[in-house]
Amino acid sequence: MTIVDLDSGILTGTRPVPASTFLVAQAQTRDDLEDFRALRREVFVAEQGLFARDDTDRVDDDPRTIVLVARASDGTMLGGVRIAPAVEGRDIGWWSGSRLAVSVAARTHAGIGGALVRAACARAEAEGALRFDATVQAQNEPLFRRLGWTGIASLDVHGRPHVHMIWPVDRVERLARATKAALGALLEGLGSPVVDGAALGGSGFVGDDAAPVPGSDLFAACDAILPSTVERDPEWAGWCAVLVNLNDISAMGASPVGLLDAVGARDASFAGRILRGLRAASNAWGVPVLGGHTQLGVPASLSVTALGRADRPVPGGGGSPGESLRVTADLGGEWRTGYTGSQWDSSSHRRADELRALAGVVPALRPTAAKDVSMTGVIGTTGMLAEASGCKAVLDVGDIPMPSQAKPGDWLTCFPGFAMVSAERTPARASIPTFVDTAVCGRLKEGRGVDLRWPDGIVTSAIAGNVTGLGPATEHLSKGHLA
Repeated sequence: MTIVDLDSGILTGTRPVPASTFLVAQAQTRDDLEDFRALRREVFVAEQGLFARDDTDRVDDDPRTIVLVARASDGTMLGGVRIAPAVEGRDIGWWSGSRLAVSVAARTHAGIGGALVRAACARAEAEGALRFDATVQAQNEPLFRRLGWTGIASLDVHGRPHVHMIWPVDRVERLARATKAALGALLEGLGSPVVDGAALGGSGFVGDDAAPVPGSDLFAACDAILPSTVERDPEWAGWCAVLVNLNDISAMGASPVGLLDAVGARDASFAGRILRGLRAASNAWGVPVLGGHTQLGVPASLSVTALGRADRPVPGGGGSPGESLRVTADLGGEWRTGYTGSQWDSSSHRRADELRALAGVVPALRPTAAKDVSMTGVIGTTGMLAEASGCKAVLDVGDIPMPSQAKPGDWLTCFPGFAMVSAERTPARASIPTFVDTAVCGRLKEGRGVDLRWPDGIVTSAIAGNVTGLGPATEHLSKGHLA
């Protein structure tokens, strides 16, 4: 952000505007925008001489640009800032801030500049940004560092020294910690063989979506649906219980053969709604419910176990440094009503033949490793594949398939309906369903965690270390867990 000296209280000889209280809000009216642009001309043209006549540019004409302004309680304009996607014509989750200015009369009031910067950071993250940066005049670098920003490079802009700075967006790290970080410690001791050498997960399967059944070609997966979802939308919960388990089976390169369910409900009517959704999904995918258990007079709950067969199972930890990462996803559909930003519904509108064709995606790709995207989103799931493979993942954000109607930060951290992350030595040659998008969008390398590489070559950290703590499959051949 090209800015003025915000909080140092330089004596200007002008009478400061009383601003003991002020409000930062999004510019909503033409007057707001005109006042902001007038302030910019006053600061960047008349005062600083950075521009000859006008400081407007293409960002002002971008309909995605958001302007935040600070006004005193009497309505006086004190300052403003704008934020916008950094890539012209496309939002990939990289936003930038610019034209941050505080009026001369308000500069003796400490806090206006910092408040605008903090508001810009919060709003960028709310818009789905996974990277937020700015170009700051060199004398203002200390202010930004106090606010948590990090310098990347020194630049010369309009003949003045500037610093390219970045705000650390930790959305993915927080999600990974909340959903997966405890697994390693929780499962300690469950990996020891107890019957004929069988162990949790099976030999070579760590953090996998399904586990081999000893002495057979069967694989089993089990997922529970959040009780709040079951209570709120029982039919959808029944549908999703089938969906997530069949995704787990498909990620192993297996073909589904049957389902088992465990249902808890306050009464028969509510149980019937859960089973209605489960029955509809069972019919759509053509996978029978083999049995299960139903308990009435209890809080709402639902878990499903899926069984499948695979002659060439694909482990989640089969990747190696140097291999390419691929994301394959059904981008059709929309956010599930009531779950915007967290659950993408790509399945309820699909024909039965389309849903059943998804089981062939992983076998067609013939990857060295694969995982279906679930609670931790595309980035977190990539981190689990990398961890189990004993690697670090680097994702090229601009190449990841994303639906245009979803914010990138939401899409890359949500449950996407159907999406697979896989590793490969050579590009897949077999065909996959035409309604599914697939792209190579990263690579495995030595190290741990997940980095994001942006179109300008800058690399940011999304997850600093291991996601689950379960570690690589090669180090724990008798240890694993359904993640």
